[in-house]
Amino acid sequence: MVALRLRTLLLAAGLALVAGCAARSPAPEPVVQTPPEGQVLVQDETPAPAETVEKVAVEVTVRLPEDALPVIPESPPLPPDMISRMVAGFEMKVADRREIELQRNWFVRHPDYMARVFHRSSRYLYHILSELERREMPLDLALLPIVESAYDPFAYSHGRAAGMWQMIPGTARRFGVRQNWWYDGRRDVLDSTRAALDYLEYLRDEFDGDWQLAVAAYNSGEGNVHRAIRRNRKAGKPTDFWHLRLPRETVAYVPKLLALVDIVSRPDEYGLELPQLEDRPYFDVVELGGQMDLALIAELAGIDMDELYALNPGFNRWATDPDGPHRALVPVDRAGQLVAAVTDLPQDARMRWVRYRIRSGDSLIAIAERHDTTPAVIKQVNGLRGNVIRAGDHLMIPTATRSLAAYTQSADLRLARTQSKPRGAARVNHTVASGDSLWGIARRYGVSTRSLAKWNGMAPGDTLSVGRTLVVWTSDGTAAPALASSPAAKDRKIRYTVRRGDSLYRIAQRFRVSVSQIKGWNNLDGRKYLQPGQKLTMYVDVTRQSGG
Repeated sequence: MVALRLRTLLLAAGLALVAGCAARSPAPEPVVQTPPEGQVLVQDETPAPAETVEKVAVEVTVRLPEDALPVIPESPPLPPDMISRMVAGFEMKVADRREIELQRNWFVRHPDYMARVFHRSSRYLYHILSELERREMPLDLALLPIVESAYDPFAYSHGRAAGMWQMIPGTARRFGVRQNWWYDGRRDVLDSTRAALDYLEYLRDEFDGDWQLAVAAYNSGEGNVHRAIRRNRKAGKPTDFWHLRLPRETVAYVPKLLALVDIVSRPDEYGLELPQLEDRPYFDVVELGGQMDLALIAELAGIDMDELYALNPGFNRWATDPDGPHRALVPVDRAGQLVAAVTDLPQDARMRWVRYRIRSGDSLIAIAERHDTTPAVIKQVNGLRGNVIRAGDHLMIPTATRSLAAYTQSADLRLARTQSKPRGAARVNHTVASGDSLWGIARRYGVSTRSLAKWNGMAPGDTLSVGRTLVVWTSDGTAAPALASSPAAKDRKIRYTVRRGDSLYRIAQRFRVSVSQIKGWNNLDGRKYLQPGQKLTMYVDVTRQSGG
């Protein structure tokens, strides 16, 4: 009974407790105030007494008017860039060397130069990159024309190198580049690029894939690099580029290229901003089908003469070469226009023709010079087999359709601008006589041979033609008094540096002395060969050197 009563009491107490919990008011739901649009609700975060604090997670959504939201424009994707394309194809490693640092510092200090050469390259870079990619060659080589010529297709060096790839006549002929009165393929964009890359491929194979040695050989010739390698092998020294004894120009040449590779790879690190060059062709090639006046090509394409010559710098005169190439490079957006015009143009309308009556005393050479053409062209178009012409007969002669002054980048006008540029106080026009040499003329006027050559758009090794006019800049317009032709003053001692290809006979002919004299002055044994770089002492009659 007691146990039963106890269980009853416990059960009653439990029921009462449950009833009390059920009767208690439920905890109120948290109230979330929604702020008016455009306002953010700030709640009072003062804590309640500890026993009544109740943590509640609240998610607040704020809606702002659409016109109050900031508009962030989407950046348009950058167009494909030729410099980025070029960098992606770089293969040459740039070492941490003082020689490279010196060249890099120069480029970094001259941002205007960098901008200028890249803008100049924009006409040609797409073609060069495409050719390098087609041949699977390093795109680093697209920077070589900067080292060579600053991408100037009309560049001409004291070493007789021409064009943006700076090819000398012998190397150009070796790789099939034509050079004549009408046309110099060393300056032609297509021919020079093809020949330069052919040569670089040959040099790569010649030096077992070592591009630094190949580039060095492009500058100095493979013979110089091979000799330097043989010297080092004989002395037990390394035979990589950095350990070879090479000409001073070549020692700086490879570091210049590598410095450019480094700068173009990361211009931001050097504080340079390179131009954006859109990755698309600049020019197209239009076949002409024969010789054609350049002024007419420019007119039909709707471009000026400067633009036409910039894309076709290989043409020396007022027309394309009668023997080809029969093509013209024009901007891509003008190619269709030129193609349509040339297709509808009769052959006899592509040049202006003059019917010339031969006068007594005329010669083909004189007639050709008078009409700015060549005897070969006159003979070809008139079916002449020899040089004999008769007074009273008529010749058909192709001539320029415009005044020669309109052909702004012809060889004659480029030379005239070069000669007209002031270089001193007084200008003297010297007419070349039989027996004249650049060295003798320079000595006569007291100037250097290199300066005289530069003033006249020549290289010191170029030959002179009798009757040519040379410009000489002097302080007073007279010859150097020390070189007067009196017997006491006419002999001068000179030191001559032997060049490749020289012989005693050739040097004697050049300075109008005898081989025996050169041997006697220098104690030479006739059985030994001259070596490039060897110094010779000679005593020359300056009046004989200048043709006086």
